[in-house]
Amino acid sequence: MKTQLAHSVLQLRKRLWFKPLLYCLMAVLGAFVAQVADHLPFGQDLPEITPDTIQTLLTIISSSMLAVATFAVGSMLSSYSSASGAATPRAFTLVLEDDVSKTALSSFIGSFIFSIVSIVALKTGLYGRGGLFVQFTLTLAIFAWVVLTFVRWVDNIARLGRLGTTIDKAESAAFDSLKNRRLKPFLGGVEKTASNTLNGRKIFCSDIGYVQFIDMPALQNIAKQHDLRMMVDAIPGSFLAPGRAVVVLETRTLIDEALSKRIANAFVIGDNRTFDADPRFGLIVLSEIAARALSPAVNDPGTAIVIIGSFVRLFAGWAEPVSNDEKVAEEYDRIIVPTLSLAEMFDDAFTAIARDGASTVEVGIRLQKAFLSLSTLNYPGFHTETQRHSKLALARAEIDLPLQQDMARLERVAGLIS
Repeated sequence: MKTQLAHSVLQLRKRLWFKPLLYCLMAVLGAFVAQVADHLPFGQDLPEITPDTIQTLLTIISSSMLAVATFAVGSMLSSYSSASGAATPRAFTLVLEDDVSKTALSSFIGSFIFSIVSIVALKTGLYGRGGLFVQFTLTLAIFAWVVLTFVRWVDNIARLGRLGTTIDKAESAAFDSLKNRRLKPFLGGVEKTASNTLNGRKIFCSDIGYVQFIDMPALQNIAKQHDLRMMVDAIPGSFLAPGRAVVVLETRTLIDEALSKRIANAFVIGDNRTFDADPRFGLIVLSEIAARALSPAVNDPGTAIVIIGSFVRLFAGWAEPVSNDEKVAEEYDRIIVPTLSLAEMFDDAFTAIARDGASTVEVGIRLQKAFLSLSTLNYPGFHTETQRHSKLALARAEIDLPLQQDMARLERVAGLIS
């Protein structure tokens, strides 16, 4: 329960309403902070500002900001719809988390709240000479901030719903997730091998869905308290269905229900996969975008070629050696965690493109060149996987490519992979 609550609190910052709420609270606080100047020794020495001057500025802000905020919401919804339609619905969360749009909407709503609260405070005579000067300064600062934010937001919203922007966001999210997993390949635990695989009692979750997060410190504490060793059987991204265990214990002895529930509660289960702790999900989203671009209705092989380039960058980043400064020690020595399957990562990335682009020679050639590039990287398994997918792509092309000359071009490029 605590893990679920902590994870939910951390996810609040991604909600569209969180930042506007924060800015509203800051606006209300700012409207009353100005009164503090009346109690300072130099408060009466500040230049005199009439309440009517401030009220005029505040009225301009209050009358315009609500309309601007409404316009901003409409523009954002249009961009979200465009991103979901042109790319893939799985990319919607990335567009929703756009920080520039959140800041703009928060600024517009916050400035509106600030103006309303400040007008009420002015009418009630809350401010003295010092408070009026500080309030005037705050109003000018907020006015300037809103103008600059609006200009920045207009430039951003023009790109937000574009397919290229969505691809960039998906690649960035995938890269961050892959980098975090590269630095902590076993989530801080011990690598699962043939010699340390556990076959004891299995722990199940009652929920059905995807593993979004694992509270490794909680599992380590439970293992220490009860002198246990655990093996995680469902890493983030795994789908939990009835009969799928989340943890396998070293012991086969009966575990009481309370302990089983504590272990199960260390896993956060949701209806959808997330980018944070699930590197494969980013690869899947990019692959879905490419598959949609290659569909007969869209017929956009250029987008698929762009995404193949993204995959080369992502896998090249995955293959980079971890420096001594970046290495993370095994914090949870009682928790055994399986590594990500390289074969499944390659399947996530390239299967859909090879299948849907089998009849397009330019996509096939770019795909073979990507395999050739990745095969040269010194990383265990890369050469095997690139050869496997190169052969699969060729086999699909043989079925769908009508021209023998095109097939010969593909075979020449694929033949360079040795």
